[in-house]
Amino acid sequence: MLITFEDRPSDSPFVERIWRSRSEGAGRFQSMATCNWMLVVSRHRGEVSLTIRGPETVATEADCPAGGEWVGIHFRPGTFMPLFPPARIRDRNDVTLPRASAHGFRLDASAWEYPTFANADVFVQRLVNKGLVVADPLVAPLLRDSGVGDATDPSSLRSRQRHFLHATGVTRGTFRQIERARRATAMLRDGDAVLEVVAAAGYFDQAHLARSLRRFVGLTPAQVARGERQLSLLYKTGAG
Repeated sequence: MLITFEDRPSDSPFVERIWRSRSEGAGRFQSMATCNWMLVVSRHRGEVSLTIRGPETVATEADCPAGGEWVGIHFRPGTFMPLFPPARIRDRNDVTLPRASAHGFRLDASAWEYPTFANADVFVQRLVNKGLVVADPLVAPLLRDSGVGDATDPSSLRSRQRHFLHATGVTRGTFRQIERARRATAMLRDGDAVLEVVAAAGYFDQAHLARSLRRFVGLTPAQVARGERQLSLLYKTGAG
């Protein structure tokens, strides 16, 4: 394995997953499409930085240096930083915050210590208390399919769609496609047969599955099943 991952759930209603990883060597990996935005602390050759990464709507190849260590916070859909809206940082338009010292960075004119795998929940709560991370309450009902407002009112529908795009950085349709592709990838990695994945994930047929994985994962179903390439962090969620 090029990169080893460890991840855990979070007690914070703003956070979906907390993870850490390290690279065993240098190489390239498949960065899968993801609906989450995240904060990532990188350590490599004595240098430390914190980067805000937005959602990714297509798969890309990414370089991985040898001897790197990372801690990441994946935020729940519908949460965002008003200073860095998800649509602005989408698709690798990452923002690396300026360093304040060897142990911290600057955000909103204040110095902050880099979060760790252990204290990430406390760190996020401090961001929330300062108003630097917020949540749009309309997004969660949309993900549960319960809707908000009058479904027969076009203006209400447009309003909900605007809220969803602003808070997540992607349209609701794109969100569902990405989550479905990630679910299919997890099933294939677990050894499920292609036809089982097609039925369970809601694809029309094997060709539909293959097109989806090529776009959002960058691999064919067979390549995913064989574990041919290192993938970015993959975990199962109930979203989408």
